[in-house]
Amino acid sequence: MSSIKKFLSDTVIYGFTTIISRMISFLMTPIYLRKFKDAAVYGVYSNFYAWVSMLNAILAFGMETTYFRYLQKQKEEDKDKIYNNSFIVTLFMSGLLLVTVFLYTRPIASWFAEGGDVDVYVQYIKYFAFILVADALAVIPFARLRAKGRPIRYSYLKFINIFVTVGLNLFFIVYLPSWKKESAFWSDFAGEWFLEGWIGYVFLSNLIASIVTLVLLLPELSKVRLKIDKTIMKSMLVYSFPILIANISFIINENLDKMFFPKLIPGEIGKIELGIYGAVTKIAVFLSLFVTAFRLGAEPFFFSHAKSENAQKTYAMIMKYFVVLMVMVMVGITANISWLKVFIRGTELQPEVYWEGLKIVPVLLFNYVLLGIYMNLSVWYKLTDKTKYAIYISGAGALVTVLLNVLLIPKYSYVGAVVSTTVVYCIMIALSLLWGQKYYPIPYAFGSITVYLMGGLGISLASYFIFDSNVWVGNLLLAAFCILTVLFEKKTILQIIRKVD
Repeated sequence: MSSIKKFLSDTVIYGFTTIISRMISFLMTPIYLRKFKDAAVYGVYSNFYAWVSMLNAILAFGMETTYFRYLQKQKEEDKDKIYNNSFIVTLFMSGLLLVTVFLYTRPIASWFAEGGDVDVYVQYIKYFAFILVADALAVIPFARLRAKGRPIRYSYLKFINIFVTVGLNLFFIVYLPSWKKESAFWSDFAGEWFLEGWIGYVFLSNLIASIVTLVLLLPELSKVRLKIDKTIMKSMLVYSFPILIANISFIINENLDKMFFPKLIPGEIGKIELGIYGAVTKIAVFLSLFVTAFRLGAEPFFFSHAKSENAQKTYAMIMKYFVVLMVMVMVGITANISWLKVFIRGTELQPEVYWEGLKIVPVLLFNYVLLGIYMNLSVWYKLTDKTKYAIYISGAGALVTVLLNVLLIPKYSYVGAVVSTTVVYCIMIALSLLWGQKYYPIPYAFGSITVYLMGGLGISLASYFIFDSNVWVGNLLLAAFCILTVLFEKKTILQIIRKVD
């Protein structure tokens, strides 16, 4: 199997899993928005999951990337040591989190409550503590599956997680309230413990699904030996620490706005604005899943392919066509906002409350394209072991994020948030290119990539702001863009197809 074919096949399998997961999440959004009493409740949901993304990065400690890198660096007989060391780090971090949370549960809950019921937030905090630990302990076993080329088992376990999460969400949020009213059995079963419209059931469903997934990973977990190889561990930590700092900085760049939105715009209005922002970001799910699927397939491939002949040319080609596909998806989503917005319709009393945020969708989608480009570019410092540059790049981005969020969000709300993200990603891309081309030159097609980026952004903005999201005009523009792209890239596309065959 050619390297390109292997890359494509793994990415498709991982991508299919991600697509299903995000699609179901997208389809669950209308249920959440219509069952929760107002946008402020969805703001709580968005705030908590933004914090989860940050803590997930801390608990993983950069070990996923480090695991892949060290599998290529170490001898075959040391690969089990790499697995053990990687898992032990996440186990230690998970234990540290649990101790911290249960020592300071109430102060943490008070900080999040913002005048709300602290006892309820205490329950939320406990749920999320165990969600984070279960997910963290699954990171390295899942990485092992990817490294061993077992995307089918990887996908199977991810699907189980999805089905359990969705099933429990539907049970608690949709079916049980109805059954409770219609059946004496369910009325007795629910008794006094059931609270209709309580967002905590979403968190509880997530917790149960994460525990089930961890249990199903027992065959991989059973291979862990809690024995540290000090020499390898020291080397791995030196490599992973910059990755950790970079990941934290990266999460700050991507989610700081949602994490501190209630602080920058205090009170109920801040929660409502965050709820609108969080709902609108769901429209971009199709593009964000493309980025995630690419990362899952690309990271093991980039490491394993690094010593191959013409590796840099392969990376350059992947970048170009990754951008082309991303831009097509961006234009396609913008062209169809007029009917996609139905999925973020609010309650009967406030059906259009979330739609006022649709104006940020074209820029929001463009930000995901920039994110994908940066993730693609980051291959250079991972392959050259110059992970300290990850700190410089992401750290610069984090500082600019903090500054722009503080300046723009209080004045422009979520519009200021998405503009801040655009500026930050552009800075990070520029810095990565500056250093990357010095230490690991890759012949990227800068000219054509720029044309596709600007062309796609121009079409998206015109489709929304000039043609008022007319679905016919938008899709005609999409079709024209796709046809022109195929005509321009026909020769290379045919060459890729021949290589895959």
